[in-house]
Amino acid sequence: MESIIWPAAGRPPRSIVSPVATLYRCTTPTNWLCPCGKVARALAADKIAFEQVRVPQRRSRRPEVEALTDQSRVPVLVIDGEAICDSRRIVEYLEFRRSQRVGQAPAPG
Repeated sequence: MESIIWPAAGRPPRSIVSPVATLYRCTTPTNWLCPCGKVARALAADKIAFEQVRVPQRRSRRPEVEALTDQSRVPVLVIDGEAICDSRRIVEYLEFRRSQRVGQAPAPG
């Protein structure tokens, strides 16, 4: 398991001590080819420290994901004591969370 936070574009990630969230994701080595990367980019944009847990490609070998969500698909984000699956739902939650911090309504979409 690795803890990272993505800084501004063009700079490599730096290690941190205490992650705020845990992202269960596939083994794709980039953040541009899969829904897991979409979530990682959204977390980085919001400057949320997160720990990545890369799970096997075969869904049958993901017991930790099944234990959290009763299904075996990734990405799964565990944040604020809640496990959220599906990249769209995760990004919507992060937008809602951001709007609550700044005290405005979430953007329609």
